[in-house]
Amino acid sequence: MTQVMTDSHRRVARREFISRVAARSGWPIKTVTSVYEEIFGELMDAVAQGETVVLTGFGRFYHQAHKGHKVHFGQSAVDDYSVLKFSASPIVNRQLEGHPSLTDEAIVEGEPA
Repeated sequence: MTQVMTDSHRRVARREFISRVAARSGWPIKTVTSVYEEIFGELMDAVAQGETVVLTGFGRFYHQAHKGHKVHFGQSAVDDYSVLKFSASPIVNRQLEGHPSLTDEAIVEGEPA
């Protein structure tokens, strides 16, 4: 189910995303679901172990730790916490800026993610 967030932004839920990948690839939804779960499971395991996952031409996923801090209103505090961060590659950023879509041949192995 897709929820409309604004006129120009739509949220694509997991189920719709998997359906789109299945349609694009010609693979069964069950296969795409399995691959999706394994990719994100491996990604989370790697980042949780302190590794940075670099997908050349797409971007990098990494762990970022934050120190706890006092809350401005009230007497409680926020404990130390961690977040998953993503940094898009220059190729992805150019595509988002409206430049023509780049093919796989345009991804250079040496280009930073």
